[in-house]
Amino acid sequence: MGRFVNPDNSAFQKAVNSEIYVDKTGFLSYTNKVIDTKQAFICNSRPRRFGKSTTADMLAAYYSKGCDSENLFADLAVSDTEDFHKYLNKYDVIHFDVQWFITENNISEIVNTIQNNIVEELKKEYPDILDSDVTGLPDAMSIINQETGNRFIVIIDEWDVLIRDEAQNQNIQEAYIGLLRRMFKGIEPTKYMALAFLTGILPIKKLKTQSALNNFDEFTMLGSGNMAPYIGFTEEEVKSLAGKYHQNYDKVKRWYDGYLLNNYQTYNPQAVVSVMLRGEFKSYWSETASYEAVVPLLNMDFDGLKSSIIEMLSGDSVEVDVTTFQNDMVSFSSRDDVLTYLIHLGYLAYDQNRRRAFVPNEEIRQELSKAVRRKHWNEMAAFSRDSEELLEATLDLDAQAVAEGIEKIHREYASVIQYNNENSLSSVLTIGYLSTIQYYFKPVRELPTGRGFADFVYIPKPEYRSDYPALIVELKWNQKAQTALQQIKEKQYPDSVLDYTGDILLVGINYDKKTKEHQCLIERYEKK
Repeated sequence: MGRFVNPDNSAFQKAVNSEIYVDKTGFLSYTNKVIDTKQAFICNSRPRRFGKSTTADMLAAYYSKGCDSENLFADLAVSDTEDFHKYLNKYDVIHFDVQWFITENNISEIVNTIQNNIVEELKKEYPDILDSDVTGLPDAMSIINQETGNRFIVIIDEWDVLIRDEAQNQNIQEAYIGLLRRMFKGIEPTKYMALAFLTGILPIKKLKTQSALNNFDEFTMLGSGNMAPYIGFTEEEVKSLAGKYHQNYDKVKRWYDGYLLNNYQTYNPQAVVSVMLRGEFKSYWSETASYEAVVPLLNMDFDGLKSSIIEMLSGDSVEVDVTTFQNDMVSFSSRDDVLTYLIHLGYLAYDQNRRRAFVPNEEIRQELSKAVRRKHWNEMAAFSRDSEELLEATLDLDAQAVAEGIEKIHREYASVIQYNNENSLSSVLTIGYLSTIQYYFKPVRELPTGRGFADFVYIPKPEYRSDYPALIVELKWNQKAQTALQQIKEKQYPDSVLDYTGDILLVGINYDKKTKEHQCLIERYEKK
C-alpha cells in the first residue's frame, strides 16, 4: 500500500483518538447516495481550521481498500446507516494533499511530479496491467478500469493551493487545471470515477464564462446546501462541548459563532476546540497562514472597500455581489471581489438570503481590526476618535453634542460612507457608534419598515455593565427626534432589554434632508 494509493486509516484514527472529536461521519451518508451518479463530483471549499483535512481523511479511511476500518467507524453515526457495509473499504482510493508536493525546487514541474508519484504507486498495485510507458494519471486509471472494472475514488486536499500560491504563474495554472479536466471531465472519467472529492479554500477556478470543471457540485461559504451541518461545528455540538468543559456558552457563541450556512449557525471548529482545552478566550485566527494574505487585500484601492470594512467592524452588514469573483488571486477588479474572497477565507460571513456580508464574531473582529491598524488607515483613526466623542456625549445625555457629532460624520465623511439615500442614515449611525464595539455587544438590528428605521439596541458586555447603560436608538428621516423617541416608547422597545439590570438610555435621532441637520433627544428610561 502506498502513501497516495489505497492509504491506511491512521490519519483519521488520530482525529477520532483526540480528546475532542465531533462526529461528522453523517456526511458519508450523502457521499454513499451520490456514488456512481452525476452528483459524484464534489468540490467543498471552506476556510482554514474548518476541518477540511479531517473530512478528506475520513473519506479515505471509509472507502479505501487499504483499510480495515469497520472497528474505527463502529461507534460513529455512519455505522447506523443502511448501506454502511456496502461501501466500506470497497474502492481503490487516491488521496493526496497538493501542498505536500510543493517544494522550491520542483514547483515548475509540480504537475508532472504529482502524476509520476501516484502512477508509480498504481504500477505497484497493478504491475501486470500498467506498462512502464504509462505516465499520465488519467490514462492509468482508465487502463485499470478497462482491465479490471475497478472504479476509483479520488480525494484531493488543498486542491486550490496552486491557484492561490502560484497565481502569477500562468503555465502552472494551465497545466494544473488541464490535469484536473482530464481526470474528471468527459466521457472517459465517468467510466473509472466512482466519486471525486476536492477540498480547499477557493471554489473551482473560472475560465471565461464557465468553470473548467462545471460537472462538479460546489459547496462553499456562499452556499453550502445540505453539507451545512458538516462544515464547522453546529450550535448543538458547541452547547454540548461547553457543558462538558464548563465553559460559558454565551461567551463561546459571541467569540466564535456567526457563520450562517443554510440556516445553521456554524462555529469555527479549531477555535472552539482550543477554548475548550485551554479555557482561554482569544483570537486563534492569526496563527493561520491566511492572515498575511488578508492584510494587503484590505488596502486595495477600490471604491467603497474601506467604508464597507469600517461599517462591518461597527456591527453592520453590507450588500455584496459575489458573482463577479473569478476564484483566483489575480483578477480582483472591485470591492465585491475582495469582500467575496474574504468570505471564502472566513474573515467575513455571508447571509445568502439577504446577500449581505458581515463580521461573524469577536475573534474575527479583532483580527480585522488588527489588520486595519497595520495599514494605518487614516479613515479608521478619524472614525474612532469621533466615535469615542459621540459615545461620551450620549452617555452624558448631551443631545446637542450627539446631533453635532453625527452631523460631522455626515458632512466630513459623506464620500466615504456613500451617504445618498434614506437607508444610508443607518450606516452613519453604525459608524458613529463604532467605539461601542469595545464595550458593547454587536448592535441588535431589525429591518427598516415604511419611512422609519428600526431600532438599534446596544447591550453592554458583562464586564462593563456597571459603567455603561444599554442604548436603544431610533432613527427618523424628515420627521422629528421627538417622533423617534415616542416610537421607542409606544412600541415598547425597552421590553427587549428588561432583563438587563443596569440603566437604559433612549435615543431619538432625526435627519432633515432639506436643512441637512440632525436632531437628537435622549432620555433615561424609568423602569416600572
